[in-house]
Amino acid sequence: MEIAVCCKQILDPEAPASGYKIDLDSPRIIAGPGIAHVVSPFDLQAVEAALRIKEKTGARVSVLSLGNNLLRDVVKKPLAMGADELYLLEDDAFESLDSWNTALALSQAIRKIGRFDLILCGRQAADRDSGQVGIGIAEFLGIPCITVAKKIEVSTNRLVVERALSRGSESVEAGMPALVTVSNELGEPRLATLRGIMAATRKLPVVLKPTDIGLDAEVLKIEKTTVMRLFRQARENKCEIIHGETPAEIGANLAVALRRAKIV
Repeated sequence: MEIAVCCKQILDPEAPASGYKIDLDSPRIIAGPGIAHVVSPFDLQAVEAALRIKEKTGARVSVLSLGNNLLRDVVKKPLAMGADELYLLEDDAFESLDSWNTALALSQAIRKIGRFDLILCGRQAADRDSGQVGIGIAEFLGIPCITVAKKIEVSTNRLVVERALSRGSESVEAGMPALVTVSNELGEPRLATLRGIMAATRKLPVVLKPTDIGLDAEVLKIEKTTVMRLFRQARENKCEIIHGETPAEIGANLAVALRRAKIV
């Protein structure tokens, strides 16, 4: 069984907001000094899902990352976790692509590398949160797509996916090949072992250029989506003091305030 996992290098979403600036003309996010690059956390959960399947079935896991000037110690993290191969779509033409062209390039790379039974993506990238690339890849490849998976079970040419819903979950069955986007409900991704880190250090990724996957670099410059506005979310802190004559009355007033605020 062959599994492909798509991973994106992003700026650390856990870094303080004060470390970022927004270029309104681009529009794009500019990181200040000291802001690290990481693999998108949702994508690491997709890697974890692939490795769980690998442990049960002996599947081979290949990871694809797209961008320019990718940091090897960052994009090799899935290898350190236990993935088998790393393919880097790395070129000036792959820098700052919109969702459409990112999905196009990744789908073309998947065709170039070979047949995959299962393709896994994070439910969305942790920087732009659009959640468009995974379903776009499935559309370009003409295969079924199941989103926000919290659990994946595979058998011969079939898979059963438990999807996370706002009020519970549902199980969906599909044939393979198929694409699944993995949600954070799957659980925390495993830590890389020392042996895995050493093996990843020695392993060379396969670098692919636009011509290697049958794409014209000029075509990738034609954006299909437009960012209308990029802004930093305003946060407002409010404090309300709950009064009462007795602890019981204070507790009752607190319950009323929480219900009024729709917290409970």
